[in-house]
Amino acid sequence: MVSDPAPAPLLQAVPMAASEAKSEGDSEVPVAVAESEQHEAPPKPGDLLELIVKGRTRDLVIRDLVAEGQAQLRDVQLQYVFAGKAGHEVLRGRPVAFALWSEAQKNWTIAHLEIPRPPVKWKPGRGELPFTVRTPGIEARHVKGTGAERLMFKFSHDGEELKVYGRKFPVFDNTLIKKKRWRQATATARSIVYLPYTSDTLDPHFTSGGRDFLLATARGAIDELRDASVPSEAFPGELLADVIPAEVIATLAVIEQTDDEDFLEKGTDAFDEVLSQYGLKREEAYRYSVSSAKALGPMQFTDRRGHGTYSFVVRSCRGAQLDPNFERGSTRLRNAMKAAVCLLDIELSRMNSEIRAAYRAKPDVLGIFPVAAYNGGPRNVAKLYRALNRMGVQLAELRRAGKLPPGSAVVCPCVWREDGSLVQAVSIPRYNSENSGYIEKYQSILSLFD
Repeated sequence: MVSDPAPAPLLQAVPMAASEAKSEGDSEVPVAVAESEQHEAPPKPGDLLELIVKGRTRDLVIRDLVAEGQAQLRDVQLQYVFAGKAGHEVLRGRPVAFALWSEAQKNWTIAHLEIPRPPVKWKPGRGELPFTVRTPGIEARHVKGTGAERLMFKFSHDGEELKVYGRKFPVFDNTLIKKKRWRQATATARSIVYLPYTSDTLDPHFTSGGRDFLLATARGAIDELRDASVPSEAFPGELLADVIPAEVIATLAVIEQTDDEDFLEKGTDAFDEVLSQYGLKREEAYRYSVSSAKALGPMQFTDRRGHGTYSFVVRSCRGAQLDPNFERGSTRLRNAMKAAVCLLDIELSRMNSEIRAAYRAKPDVLGIFPVAAYNGGPRNVAKLYRALNRMGVQLAELRRAGKLPPGSAVVCPCVWREDGSLVQAVSIPRYNSENSGYIEKYQSILSLFD
C-alpha cells in the first residue's frame, strides 16, 4: 500500500457519454461470481512444452500462450494506491495487470495500469478513458471496455507491438466500498485472471469451434429438459424440449454479447468475434459480463434481489430444476440456456393464437417474436405485431433473411417476406430501435447455426 497525498491527474473524472455500449455499465461483477471461478489452474511455465512448434495450427499456439499468460499473472500482486491524509484517505483507482508477449524477444512483460474506480461511463468515439501506466517503458492505448468482461488495451515497447494474452482484474465487495472501508475492500478483493476479446486471439478455428460449442451446449440443455419431461406452457400436451430449437438459444448467447455499434460497423464479423470467445474460453466466456442494468452472464439475466426475471423463471419452470442461486445459475452457460428455453416458452404462452400457430409452423423464422420478448417483454411483441400489420406483412409470408441487392432502397432493420417467387426485404417502421436492431441481429446470425 502506497500513501499518495494527491490523486494522479490522469485519473480525474472527465465527461463521458450518457449512453453506454452493451454490457459496459458501471456495475461491479458480484463478488460471488469472482469467487466461483471454475477454470482449472493453468500449467506452470516450466511445465509447458515449447510454445512455437513447427507445423502446429495457430489456434493451438494461441491456447498455449493464453495458458502461460494466465500462469504469469497468477502470483502477480496488484498495486493499490490510496490518496488523501490518514483518516480521510480513499482508494484512488483500480489496478489492472496485463500479460504481454513479445514475438521479437520471445519473452513476457507484466504491465501494470491504473484505471478509474468506480468505472466511468465510456463509449467509443466519445471521449478517452483516463488511465495511468505504472510500468516504465510500456506504452498503452485503450481499445474498449471499462469492466471485468471487456476492458482491453493495446501495448507497445520500443516500437514493437506486444500481444495481450492475459489480464488480472480486481473485484471489490460493494458493501465495503459503500461504507468507504477502502483498506478492507482491497484486502478482501478477488482478482479475476481472464482474457477479454483481443484481435490477437481471433482465429477461424475458434470461430467455428465457438459455434459448435454453443450448439452442443444448447442441445445438452434441451436434452436435460427432455429427460425431465418438462411440459410446454405455450403448447399444452407438448414437451418444452420440442418447442424451442437449440439454434435459437445459441443465437441468443451471441446476440446478447454483440454490441449494437459493432454490428452496425462490422456486420457479421462482429458475431465472429463473440463466437471466437466461446471457442477459446468455452464455459468461461462472458461469465463476467454485467450490464448497467445488472444483467449478468452470457444470457444476460436480471434478478432484482430475488424479484427479477431469473427468479421468476426458476419459480415458473420448476421441472427444469434450475439453480436457484442467481449469481451461480446465470453465469453457468448450460443452466442459463435452460432458463432461456423456459423464458421463451413462457413468453410464447402470452402471445395471441395467430403468432403461436405461425411460430409452431416455422419456429426459426417466427423466432423474431420470442426473441423480441426476450429483449423487452410482451410489450415489444405487441409493437412488432402491429408494425407488421401496418406494413401489410402476413405472418405466413415471413421468410429467412436474404441479401439486399446493391443500390436497394430498403433500409434495415427489416423483415423478409415471400412475394411470388422472390424473397424481399421490408423495412420495419420505427417502434423501438433497440428491439428492431435485436431482431436484425437474430435474423443475420441464424444461418450461422444451420
